[in-house]
Amino acid sequence: MHAGPDDAELLARVRGGDRDAYAELVGRHAPIALRTAALLGAGADAEDVVQEAFVKAYAALDRFRPGAPFRPWLLRIVANEARNLHRSTSRRSARERQWERAAPLLLSRPDDPAESVLSRERQDALVRGLAGLSPHHRQVVTCRYLLDLDEAETATVLGWPRGTVKSRLHRALARLRDVLDAESDLPEEVTRGG
Repeated sequence: MHAGPDDAELLARVRGGDRDAYAELVGRHAPIALRTAALLGAGADAEDVVQEAFVKAYAALDRFRPGAPFRPWLLRIVANEARNLHRSTSRRSARERQWERAAPLLLSRPDDPAESVLSRERQDALVRGLAGLSPHHRQVVTCRYLLDLDEAETATVLGWPRGTVKSRLHRALARLRDVLDAESDLPEEVTRGG
C-alpha cells in the first residue's frame, strides 16, 4: 500500500506550480497546526491563526530550505501567529481563561489509548497546573509533551536555542510537579471525588 508522497515531494510539486500539492500538505498538517495554535493560546481564534500561517508559509516557500523538515518550519509560523495574537490581546488573564477552557478538549486524543486512561480529574488538574505556568513554560511543555515534538522540533517551533528549551522545560516540569503535588495534598476524599 502506497502511503503517498512525502513532504519533500509535495514541496517540489508546489514549487513547480502544483496547487493541489499544497492542498495535500495543508490537509496533512492542519490537525497538528490547529492543536499547536490552540494550545499556544489562540483558543477560539485557532482556525484563523492556522489559516493565516498556511497563507504565510505558502508565500515564504522560496525561503524554505529544501531538505529541511516541513512540519517544524510550519509550526514555527503557527507559533509566531499565535504570539502575534497574544500581542494584540489586551489582558493576559483573559488569555489564561481562554486556554483553560480550550485545553481539556485538546488534551484528549481519542486515537491514543494511553490518553483515554487519564482520568478527568487528573486531566483537570493538569490543565490547572499548565494554566499556572508562565507562557514560556507552558509553551515548552505543550510542544514537548502535548504535541509530541522532539527537542529540536520544539526549538524550531518556538525559535529558541536547544539549551533554552532544555532549561525552560526542566524549570517548567519542576513547577508543574509542585503545582500538582500541592493539589494532591488535598484530603483523600476530595482527590477521589467523594
